[in-house]
Amino acid sequence: MSAFNAERMRVSLHERFLMPDYKILIADDDPVLAATMSGALASRGYAVVIARDAMQAFMFAVQQQPSAILLDINMPAGTGHGALTKLQASARTSAIPVLVVSGSSDLTLPATVRAEGAAGFFRKPVDLDALCARLEALLPSAAHSASS
Repeated sequence: MSAFNAERMRVSLHERFLMPDYKILIADDDPVLAATMSGALASRGYAVVIARDAMQAFMFAVQQQPSAILLDINMPAGTGHGALTKLQASARTSAIPVLVVSGSSDLTLPATVRAEGAAGFFRKPVDLDALCARLEALLPSAAHSASS
């Protein structure tokens, strides 16, 4: 195979597995976890935006219209519960799926956040493969474009 064809194939494979239309908002005040999740998502082709508090998360969601949101519950400038309630109440953000990520040991939290409108719940430390699989299920054309 010529060098030109090899480069063309590499670029084609690279474009095929990237999902630049899918932006994920990570709302978490833990910089290490946010960076870890961001790296895992970026390696799978997602664009990532990070918010460090609940107020910033809501503002970024309204402004940037992400494909999905990963939302911590315990953050500064409001709680994840408050942010989730605002996201669900806003016409601009109510259709964006939200996955709650929390280190809380509260056994009722998963049911509580689902009742508040979350599309799922992940306990910290997060299983990144399971998280990405859930995102792919929420964004079915993402999974399709990665497998076609």
